[in-house]
Parts: sequence; structure tokens; C-alpha cells
Amino acid sequence: MSYGEAIREIRNRQGLSLAKLAEKSFISKDYLFRIERGKVSNIGVQTLQKIAKALKVSILNLLEPEQKVA
Repeated sequence: MSYGEAIREIRNRQGLSLAKLAEKSFISKDYLFRIERGKVSNIGVQTLQKIAKALKVSILNLLEPEQKVA
């Protein structure tokens, strides 16, 4: 599972729309969409930190999804 898939799975489990996650993380909805779909190959640590904070999870849940998200 990629970090994009992990983000989408966690977001859906929490009942958050893409727009709401964008608002909470201060990242554009389009960019988040592209991350979730694997269209962004070089995402920065700061961006992952913003997403993790908005989702209220450790950044490790996004970096190691196969071990942290089941």
C-alpha cells in the first residue's frame, strides 16, 4: 500500500471528504487528490506532516502503511 492509498483509507475511515482534509491540512484539494491517486512521486516531508497532523495520526502511519494501516 502506498502512502497515497494510506491517506485515502484513513481519511475515509474518519469520514472526511477530500475537501475537508484539504482545509484541515492547508493543502489544495487537487494536490491531495493527486497524492491519493499516486500521481505525485516526490512528496515532501512537510506535506506529509501536514496531512498526518490533519488526520491526527503519526507520520509513520503514512510512511509505512502496510505495517500501520490494516
